[in-house]
Amino acid sequence: MLTTYKYHIFLMLAVLFWSGNFVVGRFISGVVSPIELSFYRWFFVLVVLMPYYFIHFKRLNYYIKKYFFKILFLGVLSITFFNTFVYFGLQTTTATNALLINSSTPILIILLSSLILKKHLNKIEIFGVVISTLGVLYVILKGNFTEILNLTITSGDLWILIAAFDWALYSVLLKYKPQEIKPFDFLFLITLFGVFFLSILFYGNGYEITSEVYENKSLLYTLIYIVIFPSILSIYFWNTGTIEIGANKAGQYANLMPIFGSIIAFYWLNEKLYFYHFTGLFLVLIGIYLTQIYKKRRS
Repeated sequence: MLTTYKYHIFLMLAVLFWSGNFVVGRFISGVVSPIELSFYRWFFVLVVLMPYYFIHFKRLNYYIKKYFFKILFLGVLSITFFNTFVYFGLQTTTATNALLINSSTPILIILLSSLILKKHLNKIEIFGVVISTLGVLYVILKGNFTEILNLTITSGDLWILIAAFDWALYSVLLKYKPQEIKPFDFLFLITLFGVFFLSILFYGNGYEITSEVYENKSLLYTLIYIVIFPSILSIYFWNTGTIEIGANKAGQYANLMPIFGSIIAFYWLNEKLYFYHFTGLFLVLIGIYLTQIYKKRRS
């Protein structure tokens, strides 16, 4: 029982740290580009983890040779794409909006599980998916569904929705992670592959590593936070918890992000909360209830 609670605590901490990542990503959005922030973040994570590689290089090299394509795909989804999409989104949408839109992740996990893992949905679950989708749209359209006719959705909102889909796909595909790879080994391996492709994006877009990282205190402190907490600790906690309790159950913890993040954004960024935020969150939570809790009570 205590072991099970440990994994739930892991998932809660992962979501708490990620909530802070959305806020600091918004805070630093005018200082550094999304590709730069994503590259610097994971490059320094890899630097921190490199001693681990030199200690266990034989085992890690064996995993790379044996599971190359699986590690490559999961690394690109989680490290290269997800955070880059999020940072692009935070250029043009608020941290609060991004957190609420990201709360669609549990529903996307359920949908992808039904498609990829052949976990079929019943009528109540389908209805729950529809309700949660309406909640997300309500936030994106700022409480006015007629705006869908005018296509006033910001590019930032769409980037966050793409990021949510990306993370949902990654969470579902974690089921195929080779069991013999230990969680910390897996963290290093996906970071290695993810940083390789991030470096292609980074240098391919004309960027280069400069002393600005050390001279700009806001950027430096932001990197220290996101390297330690939303990166190393959150990925380790999420991978471990998701593999142990399953993607559908783990995905429900994403619903804590709007709560954690809105509080942080309110105090740090002075972002306002509007009625449509609460309405959208309520609809998302109703959808989650119908797809998960109600299902358990009926079974």
